[in-house]
Amino acid sequence: MQRFVLSCFLLIGLALPAVAQSSRIDTLYQALGLPEIVAIMRQEGIGYGAELETDLFPARGGARWAAMIEQIYDPVRMEAALRQGLDRELAGADLDPMVEFFSNDRGKRIVALEVSARRALLDDGVDEASRATLDEMILARDPRLELVRIFAAANDLVENNVVGAMNSNYAFYIGLADGGAFGTDLTEEQILTDVWSQEDAIRDDTEEWLYSYLTLAYQPLSDEDLEAYIAFSETEAGGDLNRALFEAFDDMFTAISTALGLAASTFISGEDL
Repeated sequence: MQRFVLSCFLLIGLALPAVAQSSRIDTLYQALGLPEIVAIMRQEGIGYGAELETDLFPARGGARWAAMIEQIYDPVRMEAALRQGLDRELAGADLDPMVEFFSNDRGKRIVALEVSARRALLDDGVDEASRATLDEMILARDPRLELVRIFAAANDLVENNVVGAMNSNYAFYIGLADGGAFGTDLTEEQILTDVWSQEDAIRDDTEEWLYSYLTLAYQPLSDEDLEAYIAFSETEAGGDLNRALFEAFDDMFTAISTALGLAASTFISGEDL
């Protein structure tokens, strides 16, 4: 009996760090504004689904395709996948500096600006205006743009976004192929070749979108606030968080892209649901 009680206490003791980690992940998840970001990404995804229909099977998807897109971009599943990814990738990491940075007044303001800018870019007019502003900043050699570039470099944002986009494209092709959209003629090697052929175009588009987004989001920030954000990004905690976020988002979008390819293949191949 004594052994059993002792074993129970040992098990409870071993479980406490996992519970604490989970609680801190939840706190960090909320502090980063990820529920709001997922909601915006869902809106972006629904718009992207409409573009896919126009490009790949015009006027053939209709209500069925719209329903499939709604299901693929289900916010509950998206949040669950992202939350699980962060839990996995941040296992063993020191979460305290991350939570502290994004829970103070400066961090809260940064997150609010990032979410607000991402939501604003859902409007095509705002997107076009932000790209035009970026062009003006480049021509004027605006010193703020240099700070934004330092921030992007500290977090390797261009490369990580390019890799993520290429992984998503590859997953979409695999979904199409698995669904029979190409018959039996397309090999995995051909898919890889085609995806890699898009790298330069993806990089150009990524850089333009990324810098127009960052300059829009951080325009209200003082140089001191942006420099503090850069300093945090260069810490071990900042690096751990950045890596974890990209891994978690990449996993989520790979699954979404595969599902999109499978769904689209049904309409491309002409099969009925």
